[in-house]
Amino acid sequence: MPSTWTTQTAPSLDDFARLAREAFDALPEPFRSLAGEVVIRVDDFADEETLAMMEMEDPFELTGLYHGVDIGGRDGLGPAPEASRIFLYRRPILDEWCERGDVGLSEIIAHVLIHEIGHHFGLDDDRIDEVEGEVDE
Repeated sequence: MPSTWTTQTAPSLDDFARLAREAFDALPEPFRSLAGEVVIRVDDFADEETLAMMEMEDPFELTGLYHGVDIGGRDGLGPAPEASRIFLYRRPILDEWCERGDVGLSEIIAHVLIHEIGHHFGLDDDRIDEVEGEVDE
């Protein structure tokens, strides 16, 4: 009897987008409404320009990225000059999922998405890590 893995394919960009949407929809209020205008985009990897900006050579190092003006940095009288975007990078996320082996793919996608939403709220990586630690306790 052949293994079921012979007929399996890696989750597509559309599959990732669906899982990211499910994670976003599962956010509690008021977080979901505060992050509501953020555009979520899924790509296989960050482009060369983004990797250079982040001073990264290995595209597998970057699983997600927030691009935009965070909520705290906006002018209170008008909208942001362009829509804020969260990029999720499929191949690095798949790589992390395979390496870890102790958590589901949808959980990793949700984790990266929530981390990037933290940047949308104006939090830096250290503060996001603190908040995640408080939630995990």
